[in-house]
Amino acid sequence: MTTRFQARKQRILEQLDAPDGEYHDSSPKGSVDAPIRDFIGEINNLDGLVTTSSCSGRISVFLEGRKAEIGVAEAGPEGEESRAGPGGKGGGGAWLFISHEPVETKHASVEDGFMSIFGMKESPTDETTPNVSCRYIHLKFEPMILHILSDSMEHAQRILTAALAAGFRESGAVSLASSKIGESNPMVAVRSAGYSFDSIVGYQDGNGRNVALVDEKYLRVLVDVANERFKINADRIARFRNALLEACEPKTSSTVASAKPDWEDADARKRRKREEGLARQQALQSRPPQDSMDASGVEPIHSVFS
Repeated sequence: MTTRFQARKQRILEQLDAPDGEYHDSSPKGSVDAPIRDFIGEINNLDGLVTTSSCSGRISVFLEGRKAEIGVAEAGPEGEESRAGPGGKGGGGAWLFISHEPVETKHASVEDGFMSIFGMKESPTDETTPNVSCRYIHLKFEPMILHILSDSMEHAQRILTAALAAGFRESGAVSLASSKIGESNPMVAVRSAGYSFDSIVGYQDGNGRNVALVDEKYLRVLVDVANERFKINADRIARFRNALLEACEPKTSSTVASAKPDWEDADARKRRKREEGLARQQALQSRPPQDSMDASGVEPIHSVFS
């Protein structure tokens, strides 16, 4: 491994090895997701690879941040309240619910309904219709996303090949150009947006109440869909894991020899063939004669004539 990559990997591993009470990252949960914790460890044990961020896949309910009023610039003087950007992030946006595993719809914790679990209330009959300036509430399913720092273009290519074969079709690499010190450490993002979804299920009214736009039955349908997507996600993670570990395992000399025999020129092949022919001839000459065969090892032809 290059010196620069070794130093970066060592810093990341030291952070990951911190005790649970001391480790914290920028994710909502603040730590590595349990469903892929072992896989993260396997990747980090491979030469030339180290993970920098990850999400195993999740179902979430998110309240958008505060939006800028029409005609008012979003970026104000320093100290002014921040406003939400595209997608509702920033501006005081809040996660109302997050799960990195399927949500059991028959579990006792959901007896009161998903509307209660997701922090929403039914819409009152006299409630006014929300508009685009409202802070909407989204129910989302997002597949696994994994960022892996690699030591070289060759390492990055192995990751990309395994990711694309496993179904993570939107995977890609950045930082492909060599740095000023002559080293290239590409960052590979393993991801797939094909089976994600984002559905608006509510909004926050002027009184700060989170009001549902859908009923309990529809929320359960969305949760069921997300649970099915978790199965697809787990299958693709397993395929990616197998493909990556196979691509990165060290090749033994016997494996290399069987996959691609050593090349030989015409003179070398002629010498080898001559030596093999002499060896066969000597082996035949050293065999004792048998009743049914002559000394050459060929069965004699019996004449029918006396």
